[in-house]
Formats: sequence, C-alpha cells, structure tokens
Amino acid sequence: MGDERSQRLDDALSSLVDILVPKLHNEDEATADERHDDALDLARSIIEGAVSDVNHAADLIKKKRERLEGQAPPAIVLRDNDSPDKAVQFSNLYARLLTQPVLSQKWSILYLLHQLADSTPFGDNLSLNGEPQPDSGGARLRERKQSQDDQVFQDAFASPGLSRLPTHESQRRAPFASAVPEERKSRNRDRKRFEGTHRAEGGSEKEIGKEFSEAALLRDLPFTLQGISSNNLPFSSLTTLDLPAQLPLPIISLLNTLAEPSLLYRNLSDFVERRDEGLIGQSLRSAISNELRSYLGLIATLEGEIRRAFTTSDNNDQQGRIGKAGVTLKRCVIWTREATMGLRLMSLMTEEAKKRKGGQLISMIHSFSTSHGDPFVGAFAERMLSHVTRPFYDMLRQWIYDGELSDPYHEFFVHEQDSQDHSEDPRRAPATSVWEEKYRLEETMIPSIVTEEFARKIFLIGKSLNFIRYSCGDSAWVEAYCKEASKELRYGDTATLETSIDNAYKATMARLIYLMDDKFRLFEHLNALKRYLLLGQGDFIALLMESLSTNLDRPAGSQYRHTLTAQLEHGIRGSNAQFDSPDILRRLDARLTEMEKGDTGWDVFTLEYKVDAPVDVIINPWANRQYLKIFNLLWRVKRVEFALGSTWRRCITGARGVLAAVDAKTNKDWKSARCCIAEMIHFINQLQYYILFEVIEASWDRLLAAIHKPDCTLDDLIEAHTKYLKAITHKGLLGSSRQNNTTGHREDVFTVQLHELLKTMLAYKDAVDGLYSFSVAEFTRRQELSAKIETRTAQGGKSGTLTEKDDEDLNSPSPFTAKPPALGEDLDSPFPIPLLSRNTDDNMLPALRKRLNELSTDFKTRVNNLLGDLAVQPDADMKFLAVVMNFNDVYAPRKRRREHHKGGGGEKKTPAAQTETAKGGKTAPTVPPATAQEEKGKGKEEQGGAAAKGAAKGSRGNVK
Repeated sequence: MGDERSQRLDDALSSLVDILVPKLHNEDEATADERHDDALDLARSIIEGAVSDVNHAADLIKKKRERLEGQAPPAIVLRDNDSPDKAVQFSNLYARLLTQPVLSQKWSILYLLHQLADSTPFGDNLSLNGEPQPDSGGARLRERKQSQDDQVFQDAFASPGLSRLPTHESQRRAPFASAVPEERKSRNRDRKRFEGTHRAEGGSEKEIGKEFSEAALLRDLPFTLQGISSNNLPFSSLTTLDLPAQLPLPIISLLNTLAEPSLLYRNLSDFVERRDEGLIGQSLRSAISNELRSYLGLIATLEGEIRRAFTTSDNNDQQGRIGKAGVTLKRCVIWTREATMGLRLMSLMTEEAKKRKGGQLISMIHSFSTSHGDPFVGAFAERMLSHVTRPFYDMLRQWIYDGELSDPYHEFFVHEQDSQDHSEDPRRAPATSVWEEKYRLEETMIPSIVTEEFARKIFLIGKSLNFIRYSCGDSAWVEAYCKEASKELRYGDTATLETSIDNAYKATMARLIYLMDDKFRLFEHLNALKRYLLLGQGDFIALLMESLSTNLDRPAGSQYRHTLTAQLEHGIRGSNAQFDSPDILRRLDARLTEMEKGDTGWDVFTLEYKVDAPVDVIINPWANRQYLKIFNLLWRVKRVEFALGSTWRRCITGARGVLAAVDAKTNKDWKSARCCIAEMIHFINQLQYYILFEVIEASWDRLLAAIHKPDCTLDDLIEAHTKYLKAITHKGLLGSSRQNNTTGHREDVFTVQLHELLKTMLAYKDAVDGLYSFSVAEFTRRQELSAKIETRTAQGGKSGTLTEKDDEDLNSPSPFTAKPPALGEDLDSPFPIPLLSRNTDDNMLPALRKRLNELSTDFKTRVNNLLGDLAVQPDADMKFLAVVMNFNDVYAPRKRRREHHKGGGGEKKTPAAQTETAKGGKTAPTVPPATAQEEKGKGKEEQGGAAAKGAAKGSRGNVK
C-alpha cells in the first residue's frame, strides 16, 4: 500500500516539474535532465521534511495574521482580517474543517494556504505585453529570511513557475530566472522600433504583424460595411471588394464573410434609389429602405464599440492588443450575422421583384413567411409584408366600400378594361357591358394572402357597388354605406378583414337584389316573358291567332305593322291580359322579321318584349334571341293545332250533312282522313304539353328557386336565367345538333324534323280541305241533278229520264273543277295544280287519295324517325316524350341510317318526296325527308326548319 502511494506521489511530482520547469534555448539534453532531476529532488525533500501536524499549521496561520496585522499588502487567507470577527470566523472554519471525515489531508490543505498567503494574485506578475515577471513575493520572503525549504516550496508553486533553483545551484539559476524575460523585453522593444520606422517611412500597416493588421482593418470596417471604399479595403465595382493579398488566410476568410453584407448593402441601396412604376413596388423600396436604416444603426453601434476599444487600448498602453478590449473581426462577423441574413433575404426579394408586380410581388414575399422553416426568415417576411401591403389594402378598402378602382399601375387583381377592349359580342347590351365587360378578375394577380374564393367575393362586392352607383342610379346609398361601414384594413388583422368583407358582401347583394325586384321589377318582366312569348297566357294567344289568321294567310309583302298592332290590341282587350300592368303591356309589341320571296304572314310575324337598363343585364340580346326562337317554334305548333282543329270541326259537322250525301263514294277516304287527323292532333297536343309543362314550367320552378335564395347575387340571377333558357331550348327540341356528313355543317336534328312534320301536317290539312271541297262539289252536282229531275217530273215530261243534254250538263266542269280554289294558286298546295285543272271527277278523286296516302305515310315515317332519335337521348324528359307519343306502340321507332360514304345513300326516301309539284307536270327532285327543302317552288328556304329560320330572322332585327 505504501509503495503504491509513493509511486503515485512520484508520478504527480514528475508531471508537476515537467509543467513548471521551463526549457531553455541552446540547452543540451543532459543539462536539461539534470535540472529536471534537481527540481524533482527538491520537491521530494520539501514533502518528506514537512511535519504533518494540523494544529501546527493552524498556529502558523494565526501567527502570520498577528504579524501582518496593520501591514500591507494583506494575505489571501486572512486578507483584510483586522477585526475580531474575522478571527472568530477563522476559528469556526477551522473547527468545521476538523470535523470533515472526507478530507484526510487536512494539514496539507492548511500548509498550502499558509504558503499561498505570501504569493501575489494571479496576473499580477504579468507585464503589459503578457510576459511573466520575476516573483516579487519571493523577494519579500527572502528578505524575511525564512527557511530554505519553505522558500523553495513557495517558489515551486508560484504562478509563473520556478524562478530559481536551490541555493547550491545558484550559478544555473541566472539564465532560468532572468535571461528569458530580458530577451522577451528586448524583442518587444525592437518590434516597436521597427513599427515606428515603417510609419515614419510611409509603410503600409498591412505589412505589420497580425495584431496591428486587424486593428487597421477594424478602423476601416465601418466604412466597408456601408459600401464606402477605404485605403485597405477598396471597392473596384458595385459587386467587387478587393482584399489585401498579404494577410493571413484566417483574416481573409473573416473579411470574405464581412464583405457579403457590404456588397449586399451596395446593391440594395442602388435598388432603392431606382424608380418603380407601381405603388406596391414603391412600398417594397420603402420597406427595404427602413431595413437599411436599421442596418446603418447597427453599423453605428459597431463603430462606437470599435472606437471605445481603441480608446481603452490607448489608455492602457496596449497598442495592437485591441482584442483584449472585446472587439475583433470574428466578433464583428457574429454581430453582423443576423443583419447579413436580412440583407440576403432582401436581395432575393429584389431579384424576384424585377419580374413581378402587384399581387404577384406580395405572393412572392408571403412565400418566405409560409414555406420557410427558419423562424427568423418568417418573422422578417412578416415585417416586410406589413409595409409592402399598405397600398394593396388601400385599394381594397376603396373597392369594397366605394365601388371605385384606384389602381393607376394595374397592380390590383381587379382590372378595368378600356372601351376598345370590349368584345363585339352581340350578347352584350349597354348595361351588360357595364356588369360583365367593365371589370374583370385577373387571377394571376391574386396575392396568396387572399384565397381565390375570397377574391371572387371581393370582386363581386366592388362590381355590385359600381353597378348600383352608375347603372341603378343609387349613388346616395353607396355614399351613405361608405361613410357608415368604412374601416381601415391592414395586414395581419385577418379577423377584421373577414368580418368586413362578409358584411359588405351581404349588404351590397341585398341592396342590389332589392333594387332589381322593387324598383326595376325584374321578376314581373320574367313572368311577362313567360306568359306572352312562351305562350303561357292561353286565352290571349288563342284570340290573337284567331284574329290574325285571315291576315297571316296572305303573302308577307301585304302585311302592315299597324294592322298587326291593332289585332294585338284587340287580343289584349279581349283576354285576361288587359289586367296586367300598363308598363308590362306597353313593352309588348308585334313586329315583322326580315322577309324573303314566297313568305306568308305566318313566316314573318313575331311578338317582341322590350326591356330597359339595368334589367337588360339579365334579359340581354342573347336571351331575347332565345325567347324569339322558342316563340317561333311554339307559334308554328299553335298554328298547326289551330289549322287541324278547324279542319276537324269541318269534318265532324260535314259528316252529318254534306258528307253523308256522298258517303258511298268517299266513305273510306273520310274515315282514313279522320283517323290521320286525329293522330296528328294527338301528336301536336302531346308536343305542346311536353314543351309548355314538362319543359317550361319545370324550368320556371327551378329559376324561381334559384333567384329567391337568401344569398343570391346578380351573377347568380344571370346564371340561373341562362340555365333556364338553355334547358328550354335543349329539352324543347331546339338545342340538339349533329354533323351532316354531306354538307359538313352542323344542323339541329329535332328542329329540322319538327319543321318537316309541321309542314306535312299542314299539307295533309290542305289535302283534306281539297277532299272536302270535292265532296261539296259532288254534293252540289247531285243536288242540281235531283232538282232537274224533279222539275221535269213536275212539268209532265219524261219522268226520271235524262236526255243527251242532261248528260252533257252532268259531265260539265263543276264549280270546284272549273275554277280551282285560291289555294291552288299558292305553292303550298297539298296536291299538284294539274290535278285541280282536270275536268272530270274520275281523275280527281284518285289523285286526292294518292296525295292523302303519301302524306299519311310520310307523317308516320317522320314520327318513327323522331321517336327513334328521342329514345336514345340521355335526358329522361325527352325519353318520356317518346313514351307518351307512342303509349300504345302504334308506331315503330327506328334509328335512322347514317351515310356511310360521301354522296352515298342516306335515309330511305318517303313517297311524299317524289310527288308532282310543278306546273306543266314537272316533277320535283327527290330528297330525304330529314333534309327536304320546303315545297314552295323557287327554293325559298333551305333546310334548318321553320323555328331555326324564324330565330335567324329575329336576329336580323329588321322591323317593318
């Protein structure tokens, strides 16, 4: 156990001597080992010669206190211990030390403290240059003539190390104790002399040592950080800083780091001084300018620290040791690190700002806040946005409270179009252009701080306020609303912004809908359009058609507007329409569309309903054309219904009178005719019911539900009305189209088929009228013959005998055959004109039968084609129409064959397409039933249907 303790003690002493004993220059290894062994022996003798008595060590400390009482300088252990309280305190501490079982070397601790009492404090033996000086405490102890062992121990544990060796080696102590400090002092004096010589000769401080070069760089650093050139750190260009090549590599690395904020500051200063064409761009420059002023404040603080450090070093005569005062290049790098990050971010923003403006610029800055994980970057971007977004929120406030767009540089996401930018769309009315064309939403300019849905709501608010002010003439309400609701908007106050937008949206939309309903009576106009142009007012339409039928049968050239207007007034006064508002009735007018050769009054007559601004935002020219298109179809269907009804009544009443007399000759013909007419009437009734109730009424209910929603806007009204008209035109057999492989054009499938069906029905009605006229003529001829027989019988002649003259009279042309009816002069005749000019009934009746059979077959073929097309439609209502028309499967619906090659055979031709129609026995060319031209001679109207032709004429707008 003792050997192990001795070994550990020897190892500790050897390590201590290695640390404390300095190595001398030009000393051989043997001499150094000898000095090391002597010092180790001295340390062993001190430790072994000491008496380990705790009480003795305490007495030594007390005696030292009594001896040093009132003297200076005081000791470490009992420093300033000149009061009895200190003595009592030492006694207490000594007693507590003795009671500590953990400390086994109590004597060693007290003896160490006793010896340290005579040593100087740490650092007192250092010169201004940091070089160790001879121990002054050791000299004082030598003057007091203490024992040699105590003196050696005190020298060994002094802070600068051993200053001397034992007395028997005094000759070797001189180089160890005094030679080294003197050598260092001489080197310092030579360096100062060298530096003074260089300054006198104008030498550069870059060629001096490291410490002085750092001091010179620190003097120039505030100027460099501001982008100002100096003697040591000049700027050769806007983006280049020249560094001295003679400096050490670590200094160059630090200067490279400090050069970054310098160059960034120069670039940012140049960016701020340039002019920007944009309020948000100017706001960005202002925000960057504020950050640069904060950066200059940091530079001013740094310059003050550098000057204070230089002043402190001058007062302490420590030239070139400015680092001891707390300012170095490395510390400057640390102090400017956060400012450098800010400058770097602003530099990135300025580079991106060159390609963006307005909302795009705000989105770019906002992306740093939302998509960057560094809290410093997010906070910096938020601080920038609070300044940059001020012009944006000013524009936003004026837009949502005044309805005015204050955006001279087109930075807001709402753009006001110039008058020449308005498209020449015929759908646009004056008020429509104000609502839909004056402003448009630029989705690319919507900043990321605003969602797209929120932006559309903002766009609608301002547009509605502008519409209320200028189109509705209610600027007083807008001004009052602005004064009452206007609030300041700023970035970061999201709750206030959302509340303001929601309140403005509700107030503006409610006011606009109120004006359209109460002041401008929008819903009354929509109802009037439904009742008059969509034939919802049945008694008015029936009376109007009955009063106009005589006039409309004449050619279009003989129609006059004042006549039609008078009949319109008659229809209004004779129906329930007379109880409507005078404002509604004065808007209803009769007009004639542009006419073509061969047109009749039925082809050019139409009704018109006029609306004024701002209602024409909803009932625009496009909507008027759709109403005209639907009216023309319904008017033609109503005309066919009226014509078939008249013929049906004539047939039923004639069956009990005139037709009964010739029943034997035309019984089968009239039975077939009545069945076919009933079939046509059923088709017309089902078609009218479908269009008026299944299509129009159902669409009207959806329109009312849409426009009476609590949060309905004007855009919602326009959209609902557009859907309403599109649903009617599509489901009303006016909107479906297909590609014609022959012509290459698109054509309305159902419009063409309905037009051909209606023409066939009218032609069949005329043929039935011809059969009726033939029956009347036959009845008249038989009545005349019976009268002659009765007359001769009464005169006493040959009873019941006919002479040759009587046979000639019976075979003479009847009034019907001698003078063809006026209908024969029209090109719409149901049977060829040569047929009417025949002089014998033997040829006339077969021609009528053939004509009726052909038209009946043509009608059924076209109905089969129509039902086949309806059955494959995706719309359920259109499929239901096919079911209703063929509820008892009397028809055989079929899909029409498509054309497989150019100029090839298409659909099967019907017999009616090959009938003789021209004067002089000429035959018309055969055409498919779905693409047949009207048989009015001279090619008056191409395929496309009466309804389509009427809509096209209505769009020409030529009123007679």
